[in-house]
Amino acid sequence: MKVEVGTMRVERSLGRETSRLGTVRAMELRDIPIVSSMFTRIFRKREHAANQELRQYIETTFFGSPLYAPENGSIVYDDGAGGIGSAILALPMEFTVNGRRTMARLLCAFMSEGKAGAVGAACLARAMRAARQDMCFSDNSSPVSADHWVAGGGIVLPVQSLDWRRSFRPLKAWALTIGRQAPVLRSRVITGPLSVADGILRRRRPSTKPSGAAGCTARAIDPSAFIECAEPMLQRFAVRPVWSRSEFDWLVAVARLNSNLGELLCREVVDGNGRVIGAYLYFGKAGSTATVLNIVCEAGRELDVTAQMFHALDAEGYALAIGSAQPFLMNAISRQRWLSFHHRGYFCMVTRHADLKEAALRNEIYIGGLASESWSRLLTDF
Repeated sequence: MKVEVGTMRVERSLGRETSRLGTVRAMELRDIPIVSSMFTRIFRKREHAANQELRQYIETTFFGSPLYAPENGSIVYDDGAGGIGSAILALPMEFTVNGRRTMARLLCAFMSEGKAGAVGAACLARAMRAARQDMCFSDNSSPVSADHWVAGGGIVLPVQSLDWRRSFRPLKAWALTIGRQAPVLRSRVITGPLSVADGILRRRRPSTKPSGAAGCTARAIDPSAFIECAEPMLQRFAVRPVWSRSEFDWLVAVARLNSNLGELLCREVVDGNGRVIGAYLYFGKAGSTATVLNIVCEAGRELDVTAQMFHALDAEGYALAIGSAQPFLMNAISRQRWLSFHHRGYFCMVTRHADLKEAALRNEIYIGGLASESWSRLLTDF
């Protein structure tokens, strides 16, 4: 995707301050200290400069992709006086759209500070308007951001804006969920007794234990093998990730940096005839949470694959499984007991291509966790 970078004159009347020349340009390596510290102040409410670990992570994630080029990466608003008031961290991802290859961008963080930042944010938002983009999307936008996306010619996909949560050990799952705001609830002092109580609950409420699909099994494969399973099963979607070997391997490698989510694991689902009918890629944090990134399956086998997935995750001892909702899986996922849907953040997209927009509105699009922020340490660390 081509980023339109240009120079815009900003007129302000603040006391005796004169007009300055501002520029929307590609983010450069030299900008990382300023941008990472801005991230720390805005999203973590800390005034000190960003540490070296955050700086290195931003460099690895937003400059390290094999698809990276200045024209399809992050952008900043340079105020012309050595300062950066606004920035958008963006990750290039290649998609196929009705058979043609398109370089998309996943927007991961939109930041601005102060009056200069407000001007810069408006300029950056203007650069992201649908008329200028091949494909640009975010899966975690706030209500205000979603309104800006729509005003810029974009769309919001309501189903993809949801997370599903399936509890296997409901009391411990509650503590893990609430513990995001109250970390003490995740301590063993609390979860230990809850695990005992869950054992009693599971004996009295068999519905907490998901049943597998008749004749099906889930067996471990290396995450690098997920792409071989996924490729033929994704052909039914008009819009889907290309996942070249270099891009996929890089995504897996950078996702593995998020140790807070556990180990990156993969399972393939096999039917009674030994045929592989689906696969799923997930983070597993032992005794805690399974964070499902991607589920793929043959058309018509959604119920079998998801049922076997939940059965296997329960057998592995997780208290809770979470994942992003996708339209083609909604019927199968919704049949699970002890499952709920939660609004994660708005899934927004802009594109200048009518066929891409129409395909997305018809739900002929596959995104999934690797093509989202689900694996990013920016959501869980720093």
